[in-house]
Amino acid sequence: MTNEPNGPSRRSEIEPFLAMDVLSAAVAREQTGARVVHMEVGQPSAPAPRAVLDAAHQALQDGRLGYTEALGIRPLRERIAQYYADTHQLDVAADRIAVTTGSSAGFNLAFLAAFDVGDRVALPTPGYPAYRNILKTLGLEVVEIETNADSRWALTPQMIEDAHRQAPLKGVLVASPANPTGTMMSPAALQALMGTCKGLGIQFISDEIYHGLVYSGEAACALRYDDNAIVINSFSKYYCMTGWRIGWMIVPPALLRPVERIAQSLYISAPDLSQRAAVAAFDGTAELEAVKAGYVENRALLLDRLPRLGFDELLPVDGAFYVYASVRNFSNDSLDFTKRMLAEAGVAATPGADFDHDRGHRYMRFSFAGSNADMAEAVGRLGDWLK
Repeated sequence: MTNEPNGPSRRSEIEPFLAMDVLSAAVAREQTGARVVHMEVGQPSAPAPRAVLDAAHQALQDGRLGYTEALGIRPLRERIAQYYADTHQLDVAADRIAVTTGSSAGFNLAFLAAFDVGDRVALPTPGYPAYRNILKTLGLEVVEIETNADSRWALTPQMIEDAHRQAPLKGVLVASPANPTGTMMSPAALQALMGTCKGLGIQFISDEIYHGLVYSGEAACALRYDDNAIVINSFSKYYCMTGWRIGWMIVPPALLRPVERIAQSLYISAPDLSQRAAVAAFDGTAELEAVKAGYVENRALLLDRLPRLGFDELLPVDGAFYVYASVRNFSNDSLDFTKRMLAEAGVAATPGADFDHDRGHRYMRFSFAGSNADMAEAVGRLGDWLK
């Protein structure tokens, strides 16, 4: 008799990331020859800026790509530090910056360095599902706090105090602008929330990957209000570099060496090619602002057309490139609605169940990161389908 393997671990029993499942279904449909308009993933349709492509080409011409320091190459860390001085008037030491394999690795490093198994970490709902899934995989307790229109779909100091009173929180994670809603906290609201967390001894983690993509209001950096916040950012969104898998984090001094040790063993270093190319990303502002202007047009189109099609409840879209819309006029099951919309209209979007367990069945997220032509085609297809 032979012993059989035990099978998957309990920690791997997390929910699927539905946006990626929809992408897989859309790609499978395309392989049959069908046309699909992609609004399911938060991925710019534009390429990386020309300066990035030129820098990558030069790095390939140089011939050798290898491991780098676990925290990233010095020129990139220094250039990121300069970005904070130029954009936020903040003095951030390059030594506190860790270059990561996308923001995803940044979240892994932050959770591993700052928390122990069983610690409670609060998140707003609706919210990005990968936070929840990573935390659960690492044995942390996820405290999902429901937001609503009264709080402008953001956490408030009172919400944190109430959750902390039930059992101590060790961390709070906030994205502003947020995914899936696109809503953003005002600087005053962010300051008040961070002040509460600091007073209660709660580690604050700020997801700032949609900074640069703001249409209304101001995206304040969390470091303005607490130098011990963990800030995570990425070259994926504003800089149009999703496939390059390159991001960064700013780490409090006490956590820097722990983050470095974990990174050394987790993935050794971010890709050398992507790091060298990313140094040039900050020189592509003219191209990137032109891409953003396209998002402005897409946003205006969807905010005008979706309500006329029957998606009559839209959350505020301050930034990012998402519209989070109610499907209540069509279905009480957004997952089923998503499947039918893909199969019958050829439009791929993400069901709200990805972002909110309790209310997500009534919502859907549309990404407007695609081209203007794609967005116009999408609303046209939806209009024909919903007649």
